[in-house]
Amino acid sequence: MTGKLSDREIVAGLESRPGWRLDGNALVRQYTFASFPDAVAFVTRLAFEAEANDHHPDLVVRYKRVTVTWSTHSEGGVTEKDLAGASQSDRIAAGFAPDSARASHASEN
Repeated sequence: MTGKLSDREIVAGLESRPGWRLDGNALVRQYTFASFPDAVAFVTRLAFEAEANDHHPDLVVRYKRVTVTWSTHSEGGVTEKDLAGASQSDRIAAGFAPDSARASHASEN
């Protein structure tokens, strides 16, 4: 691991990851799925891949919405592993029906 990324490196990394934002020392994105089962299926798929990579996001499920937060706590912030996790999350979400996994704003309920 290369350690915690600088703010400039994070901003550059987020340019190719639309929908993600920096919130404190973490990358955050909220997805909205077509149904509760789709949201849970997304979480399950992401959980298995995260386990295989030994790097785990924080996940919050609220009906059809899933908030994914990536941060490397041992490094005190965002690392390359978190940027890779964000891409992994997007790739998994893209496997659902069109408009099933769209970015949504954290202020929505």
